Amino acid sequence: MEAFTVNPFDPIAKEYDQWFDDNKTAYLSELEALKFFMPVQGKGIEIGVGTGRFASQLGIKCGVEPSERMASLARQRGIEVVTAFGEQMPFPDCSFDFAIMVTVDCFVSDIRQVYREAFRVIRNGGVLIIGAMCASHPPNTTRIFRKC
Repeated sequence: MEAFTVNPFDPIAKEYDQWFDDNKTAYLSELEALKFFMPVQGKGIEIGVGTGRFASQLGIKCGVEPSERMASLARQRGIEVVTAFGEQMPFPDCSFDFAIMVTVDCFVSDIRQVYREAFRVIRNGGVLIIGAMCASHPPNTTRIFRKC
């Protein structure tokens, strides 16, 4: 895992967050797609919580984010953020009922390790919800995986 002296998102945290206001239709569309797959209850975590735009609207109180400036904005939205990489989360096994990751895959150094960690911190029977916007799939593609 690569350590940064300055996380690449730190200098652009406010501009990144502004994108959601400037592109409200895209943001609300993805938010609705995620809501469709969200469990009705349970303790969740957002891996790569960013500025907390999704977690705060989905009732998720916990997040992991490597960018301290992004984490700071998420904390202002009421999210308890642990500054860490998704590849190595500081939580015990089976700590959460579900996890979400929104547009995270393209920003991590080892996506397989992030998935291993996600399934480690999700209880048996829990779910991992992936939100992605990518050119080769329909807009706002959301996927759900269940841990057995």
